[in-house]
Amino acid sequence: MPTEFRLPKLAEGDATGSVAKVLVRAGDALALDQSVLEVETEKAVVEVPSTVAGTVEAVHVQPGDEVAEGTLVLTVAEQAGTKASPVPAASPAPAKDPVRDEPAAQPAAAAPAAAADAPAPAPAAAAAPPPAPLSAAGSRLPAAPSVRRFARELGVELAQVQGTGPAGRISLQDVKAHVRARSAAPAAGAAPAALPDFSRFGPVRREGVGAVRRATAHHLGQSWPNVPQVTQFDAADVTELERLRRLHAQAVADRGGKLTVTAVLLKVVALALRKYPKFNASLDLARGEIVYKEYTHIGVAVDTPRGLLVPVVRDVGRKSIADLSVELSALAEKARSAKLTSDDMQGGCFSISNLGGIGGTGFTPIVNSPEVAILGVSRTEIQPRWDGTAFAPRSILPLSLSYDHRLIDGADAARFLRFVCEVVESPFLLALEG
Repeated sequence: MPTEFRLPKLAEGDATGSVAKVLVRAGDALALDQSVLEVETEKAVVEVPSTVAGTVEAVHVQPGDEVAEGTLVLTVAEQAGTKASPVPAASPAPAKDPVRDEPAAQPAAAAPAAAADAPAPAPAAAAAPPPAPLSAAGSRLPAAPSVRRFARELGVELAQVQGTGPAGRISLQDVKAHVRARSAAPAAGAAPAALPDFSRFGPVRREGVGAVRRATAHHLGQSWPNVPQVTQFDAADVTELERLRRLHAQAVADRGGKLTVTAVLLKVVALALRKYPKFNASLDLARGEIVYKEYTHIGVAVDTPRGLLVPVVRDVGRKSIADLSVELSALAEKARSAKLTSDDMQGGCFSISNLGGIGGTGFTPIVNSPEVAILGVSRTEIQPRWDGTAFAPRSILPLSLSYDHRLIDGADAARFLRFVCEVVESPFLLALEG
């Protein structure tokens, strides 16, 4: 008898994703734990393994489709005795959908545990879904049960949603578009201005916005109007640091890492956060409190083919520069190969963005709210500096510190960044302060 394979939960905080690649087709033999899909979420591309074995009868998704927990993926003619532990079919769980800032309630949180103790009930025994909502005219709205359930979890009345499908049928994308527009209305006060028809002026090409770019646009779009940020600039003489970095680079490489300026700055920033704890805090205006963090987790921006990702290096203050170099190299490789997990991206207290490998003399990074500061690093260049008797060539590193002015004053930022420069200029201070 054919068995339906439905999409399991992707990862904590990832409720939906886009199908990047379908790895099987009708007629293929399917083994337990064989990867059948690659799904792109906000954080990474994840492979989805099968929980059944047999022969694929039909594939119900294709690249570009938006999928969520419970989406029908395959119909499989199952082989006897090859079924894995049943995976409970659950409604889509928009725990961190880009269109909402807060997780939806999970009224059926105990269902998976219960399902683990007993075999999955037959479809005929499943509880009847609630009646479909009615339109203003009294007719039932055209929407699938999964769409109605998704709308209920988001607190959306389907009668207010404009359906774009055949005969006005409402899809998951229509519900998301409605919530996105509703969320943007208070901040913007008006709908986004429509773009002109660029094709009137010449050929154009359109492509879909990837999950990472959508998440980046949403998060930074929220941060920019809500965080009154200022940027402080300074520069550090890293001539001695560069000499020491070249001297010890091979020893770190032998351990599997790369001794970069960013790895050193991780350690320096950890010292600065301890000395100036206000930079290791978040502002909770709803409760009228400042949240000071007793841990030091620092995010490092990584440029990847899918967009900017910010994996988090944990407990930076407790690790040596060599350890940080090895860990940072591993995280950067995971980011570029789309293997980061949600846990790898969460819990940061402060961020570092290094564009020195590309170029530029300075920039103003955007604060990664609810963090309150971010350090920008530009390209080191040789400049003449007066040593008291003559000009000498020195390696100068431009630094920029963007900060949330609601919590941090300009004098605080200047002291913080000057401390970072002083430690970088005199590496012995790492041991002295450390």
